[in-house]
Amino acid sequence: MPPSPAVIDVRNISKTFRKSGKALNQVTLQVEAGEMVALIGPSGAGKSTLLRLLSGLVPSDTAPSTITLLGHLVQRNGHIASRIRAIRTEVGFIFQQFNLVGRLPLMTNVLVGMLPRVPLWRSLIRYFTYREKQEAMEALARVGMAEFAAQRASTLSGGQQQRGAMARAMVQHARIILADEPIASLDPESSRNVMESLSQLNQKEGVTILVSLHQIDFATRYCPRAIALKNGSVVYDGPSDQLTVAKLQEIYGPNIAEFYDQPEPASKSVLNGAATSTAAPELQAAP
Repeated sequence: MPPSPAVIDVRNISKTFRKSGKALNQVTLQVEAGEMVALIGPSGAGKSTLLRLLSGLVPSDTAPSTITLLGHLVQRNGHIASRIRAIRTEVGFIFQQFNLVGRLPLMTNVLVGMLPRVPLWRSLIRYFTYREKQEAMEALARVGMAEFAAQRASTLSGGQQQRGAMARAMVQHARIILADEPIASLDPESSRNVMESLSQLNQKEGVTILVSLHQIDFATRYCPRAIALKNGSVVYDGPSDQLTVAKLQEIYGPNIAEFYDQPEPASKSVLNGAATSTAAPELQAAP
């Protein structure tokens, strides 16, 4: 079989947990370089599990399967590659709860993203050069957080911390960013800021982004492509703007309005009574 041109290549991946059963069931998907893809689906669909398998944080079931990122084998048949740490240097992971060290300044948290690229002795004592600090400041400026560089991470809002986590991925020089529900705990304005920052990384830097989202309106607004999971299987893979009401009801159930974050009740009432509609334009969030 010839090598895949995809930077994310998942073949026949399954994952079973002892207590909760099968989380993923023979998932196959590919993401090309420079794409920004939304991973959607109801709670328990397998979105977070898939992202953790992609990054090599957990192994898949021991059945014929492969995951490759940027042409490098992450895991095969349930066995994580021995080079996984080297592969992770090119893959940024943004967690729902930010994963910043609260007692440290935001600037220091961002510089942590450089640790895989600096000599071991410097990483142990957290010594960074002037140029590296300048690069970290530039990354913070690009996500609108430069003025908070010296502030302790614990004093920042959730949205500010999440943008700091993005700056950390930027100085890592990540070619792929996996974001696991990065706006799930944020208010609508902070959510827009975070998604705008991700979109700019994708459009201006060419970073490939796979982001799991609970909010359909943000998925359709910012991600040209959507992959939907339900009960551990892929049930939709295509353009976000072609997600029909019927398809969304198939994925989420009859009352899909609860998966929209926009405050205007009109759009939600349209969704709640959308049994006769099949097109998705009215599903788009107002700009």
